[in-house]
Amino acid sequence: MALFLFTRNILEGKPIDVFNNGHHRRDFTYVEDIAEGVARACEKVAEPSPQWDGGAPDPATSRAPFRLYNIGNHQPVELLRYIEVIEECLGRKAEKRLLPLQAGDVPDTFADIEDLARDVGYRPATPVEVGVRRFVDWFCEYYGYPRG
Repeated sequence: MALFLFTRNILEGKPIDVFNNGHHRRDFTYVEDIAEGVARACEKVAEPSPQWDGGAPDPATSRAPFRLYNIGNHQPVELLRYIEVIEECLGRKAEKRLLPLQAGDVPDTFADIEDLARDVGYRPATPVEVGVRRFVDWFCEYYGYPRG
């Protein structure tokens, strides 16, 4: 969502709200990496976990044949760097409205993909610079925006 909103606002000369003064770190993940992770997880039939113990249940295991996986780039990027990459791709600077951390938000999040890598042999790997470039190219072509 941020990539779409930031790109559109930068192209239209509108300010972007940058919470935590841009010092958030997020695990921005390219959509094709997500799709590949989902496809690979669907190809692997889950089995009941042999570690399951009903007397001491662990939410990471189950007697049922299913698995939940985090799918993410597992390389958090600071929001200011993310915006900088968008600016580089667009050839325009963003008008940033630097704001404090929002109530209830967390400064850093990223996916732990070790289960995904172990079970299906997949690690998303598209660098943020490549993913943002692909998105910006698509966005400008699809919506007819010229670049700076």
